[in-house]
Amino acid sequence: MIADALAGQRLFVTGSTGFLGTALVERLLRAAPGSELVLLVRPGRRSSAAQRVKREVLRNDAFDRLRADLDDFDAECARRIQVVAGDVGVDGLSLDDEGREALRSCHTVIHAAAAVAFDSPLDRAAEVNLLGPSRLAQALQAVGSVAHLVSVSTCYVAGNRRGRAQEIPVSDTPFAPEVGWRDEVTAARRARADTEAESRTPTRLRSFAKQARAELGAAGVPLLANKAEKLREAWVASTMVEIGRARARALGWPDAYAFTKALAEQALAETRGDVPVTIVRPSIIESALAEPRPGWIRGFRMAEPVIITYARGLLREFPGIPEGVVDVIPVDFVVAAVLDAAARGPVPGTASAPPPIVQVASGSTNPLHYRHLVDLVHDWFSQHPLYDPKGQPIVVPRWTFPGRGRVQGQLQRAVKAIDVAERSLAALPLRGGQARWAAGLEERRGDAARALGYVELYGAYAETEAVFGVERLLERWSTLDATDRTTFCFDPSVIDWDAYVTTVHLPSVVDHARVRDTPGGRSGPSRTERLRTRVLAPERHLAAFDLENTLIASNVVDSYSWLATRRLNPADRVRFALRALAEGPSLLALDRKDRGDFLRHFYRKFEGAPRAQLEEDADQLFTYLLLTKSFPAGMRRVRHHRRLGHRTVLITGALDVVVERNLGPLFDDIVCARMGTLDGGRRWSGELLAAPPTGEARAQAMADYADAEGLRLEEAVAYADSASDLPMLEAVGFPVAVNPEVRLATIARKRGWLVEQWSKAPGGPRPPLPIGPVTRRTSFAAAGRGEGA
Repeated sequence: MIADALAGQRLFVTGSTGFLGTALVERLLRAAPGSELVLLVRPGRRSSAAQRVKREVLRNDAFDRLRADLDDFDAECARRIQVVAGDVGVDGLSLDDEGREALRSCHTVIHAAAAVAFDSPLDRAAEVNLLGPSRLAQALQAVGSVAHLVSVSTCYVAGNRRGRAQEIPVSDTPFAPEVGWRDEVTAARRARADTEAESRTPTRLRSFAKQARAELGAAGVPLLANKAEKLREAWVASTMVEIGRARARALGWPDAYAFTKALAEQALAETRGDVPVTIVRPSIIESALAEPRPGWIRGFRMAEPVIITYARGLLREFPGIPEGVVDVIPVDFVVAAVLDAAARGPVPGTASAPPPIVQVASGSTNPLHYRHLVDLVHDWFSQHPLYDPKGQPIVVPRWTFPGRGRVQGQLQRAVKAIDVAERSLAALPLRGGQARWAAGLEERRGDAARALGYVELYGAYAETEAVFGVERLLERWSTLDATDRTTFCFDPSVIDWDAYVTTVHLPSVVDHARVRDTPGGRSGPSRTERLRTRVLAPERHLAAFDLENTLIASNVVDSYSWLATRRLNPADRVRFALRALAEGPSLLALDRKDRGDFLRHFYRKFEGAPRAQLEEDADQLFTYLLLTKSFPAGMRRVRHHRRLGHRTVLITGALDVVVERNLGPLFDDIVCARMGTLDGGRRWSGELLAAPPTGEARAQAMADYADAEGLRLEEAVAYADSASDLPMLEAVGFPVAVNPEVRLATIARKRGWLVEQWSKAPGGPRPPLPIGPVTRRTSFAAAGRGEGA
């Protein structure tokens, strides 16, 4: 019996934090109670290997059944599980002395670790998938162990072949390409070095910087630099993915995953020495049929993203061969086959022969045809639809099975068209509902791009015409007794595909996707209401506000225009307005490039202005702004924070002469721009005394204030309207985007921030231009030219 054979064994398991690995650990703890486990886990950035196992493995719902059965689940795990830190992607597995001793003490090694993403960068796939099994065999040799190594591969090492794919080494199959695995590892590493070098050329770096500015605007040097570096890293990763995909397809494999897995088998056969090896090749692993419970799944596999995207009405077509076979196998069948291989031990007489191979697949004995699967999914979602944000059922389309190239072309054109529209709208000064609609384009582009990615990644698998033989699997099944057949079922012929798809798999996929599957409106508070409640919680410490377009619908252009025209005659007013309109495009470009330079440009215009006159006019300006431009909801929000005992701070690039005299009573403190004077303080110099609080300077000012007052920024709230305010918004625990422009609306939507749409009070005057009312005294803008009333 399998359980009896595993009793008393110590098993070294890799990949326990993954889908298959978690299922293996659960089944060993539950169905092989006499066994002990050594789990090789890579430490995280902020967590040890043991902490990762506790958090990512043992807390998984796969263990709910075992928790219910045991009196003390934690004690049982502590007694039977040893965690060692290591990494199959590094030579020597990064084992310390304790780890090497743990490996030496084991009877069997189950290697389930892999870079399972079909779009892994080529060098990552080479280090983990290709070299991982060989590194394990070499580590066993280094500690003097001849433990049985059960290595999990994939049926898709057969590549894009047609017809039967047998349980034999890839190199023994007809038309197998002659590829040296060592050369491929060297080439993958060289490709990484070359790509990294290319990403750092001046041309590329300028491109990343330009793209960062296009996305974030005048967000400040640190944020732009950080964004440019992230774009560089993303370009390197995507380039390495494309290099891997191109290399794999050139040699007849669908992607780098299958390609490196095929080479891994070749490398393991050459380097295993005296280590006995069995290779288990599953097909596409999907949710459990029965163990640990029907429908159990961890993360989204290959089919799930496609299914959910289809159910949301976003995948109108998908390639595939209607009469072709979709070879899927439930995860509990793969676990059973792996444990059967571990229990049987090494196959006698294979020390110098190629390792025995066991394929765990369904297509040759119990095929699930592509058209039938598509029909099952369509009919199920027609009866159990998902619902859109308005509570209406989503009607799923009927696929017509076009070619992959046609579907890719349609989606590529859609992504390009949305991208052009998005860039065009981002260049416009849109706010409020218009900006929200424009930001929604980014979500639609993301949907189209994801659909395109699914077609590119998984389309080849939907068009697979290989049929995977399972003769050795069935031979092993025939030798099991009734107890093992019940406890460790891996016979694919027992699967009722209609029942599995409609009563097990699809309900589980919908449950894990957390999509809306009930009609009507949502009960309880909306997401916005929940976010607002958190923002206005008494435990918050500090509320920081921007001024322009956050509390008042105005900006430095409006303020300057009002002050400059306050004392101009009608003719000069017309000339001023025409000049301002002509400067508009260049000023908009300057504002988007650098907010600080934009402010300096206007404040230089105050050079020589009489101080007393400007202070008098500034008081009248703010009265005008409060009456015609203020957001009453914003002013109420400031007072609400003060009632809650929060410190309130205004951080603005507006001049002190405008804001301090008028908004001082509303805020505890004000951080603003301050201008120097001439002639003993009688005239303004037009030069600022310090850099204006823009971009990262706002975040630093807020941090300095919080530090001086003993406040914590993670309990602070910040309100702002522009992507140039990102440093301030990102510095706090509770950012709020107010009437955001397109860039900030897009970012807030992605990050789940609270968005407030505040409007001006109805009924007030709505002057078409920010022109000050006529007075008889001379304007500072005209005084230097001898103009006036």
